[in-house]
Amino acid sequence: MIVKIVTFFLIFVAVMAMFGRIRFPHLPGVEKMRQLTSRKCRACGRPRIGKGPCPCGKES
Repeated sequence: MIVKIVTFFLIFVAVMAMFGRIRFPHLPGVEKMRQLTSRKCRACGRPRIGKGPCPCGKES
């Protein structure tokens, strides 16, 4: 019985997530997070955190 309840809950959460993506595909916060996570140093490949220079010193 508990397994059935947990399964239905997980299916419900998945369906709600799909409707959320359909209804709000271009939220500004989501796009900003994608930009932050995709920034990497061109020289060494480390993730860039913040606006300062890379610790390797090869990229300005």
